[in-house]
Amino acid sequence: MMDKRKYFSLGAVSGIAIRALVYPFSLIKTRLQVQRHHSSYNSLFDAFRKIVKMEGFKGLYRGFLISNFTIVSQISYIGAYEAARNYLVNNTVYFQDQKIRSFIAGGFASLVGQTAVLPIDIVTQHLQVINLRRIPSSEIPLLPKSKIDQTRAIVKYLYKQNGVRAFYKGYFTSLATYAPSSALWWFFYDIYCTELDLQFPTWVPRLTLQCLAAPLGGATTTIIMTPMDAIRARIQVENKKFIETTKNLWAEERFGILTKGLSARMVQSILFSFLTILSYESIKRWSLLEEYKALVRW
Repeated sequence: MMDKRKYFSLGAVSGIAIRALVYPFSLIKTRLQVQRHHSSYNSLFDAFRKIVKMEGFKGLYRGFLISNFTIVSQISYIGAYEAARNYLVNNTVYFQDQKIRSFIAGGFASLVGQTAVLPIDIVTQHLQVINLRRIPSSEIPLLPKSKIDQTRAIVKYLYKQNGVRAFYKGYFTSLATYAPSSALWWFFYDIYCTELDLQFPTWVPRLTLQCLAAPLGGATTTIIMTPMDAIRARIQVENKKFIETTKNLWAEERFGILTKGLSARMVQSILFSFLTILSYESIKRWSLLEEYKALVRW
């Protein structure tokens, strides 16, 4: 139904633009999650203030250029999601409920996306937390100032630790975090879309309801998945195993693990969800072939 060239090219551009807007919250979230107790920052706003004061505004975008390579993963994710939904509609009789199809397709899309993005994600996280000194000084005595040279130093450091496997550290933990997150996000998104559709009159644009449902789905999913996301971030930055990381995090935080980095993650998730659905649904409509445009409710 769509012009694929227009769909994927517009999707790539919008993905980079959205990433530029939400990246500071992603960086702050990672730093809050990997710090011990409140050793560096007390809150989202405290972290924002200290980073800008000590590193300048550009400190909020540490690792941003490298993270943009994840656009390949984003395109793979969207393609996998649409393909899975289409397959379930046309080839099975067991998943006719739209919410269940979204749940399964969201989980599958995350599997595809995480496989492509994880090495970039790990390097980006190390760049984000350089100032927290999570990399032993004995391994990199003096990190160079150039962002490219810093990236090279971190890649060499990771490879020296465990070869290629270092770039997939926490792979299964990432899947255990992002696959359920993705599945739940699309599941709740469909639920909120359906409920809002029942509450609002038919003259309200469908896109308006979708842009309301997306942040609600994002907030709900974030509350559920925050502890696992904190564990994932620690594993990838500290290069430790799941059980050891979980024990250490529990010993440090106790029930604080339920809210570790939650404020930054909540802001990031709500903003990202809103902007993603606004662009995603708009691009789908703009990319429709002419003969199908009259069939879509705007």
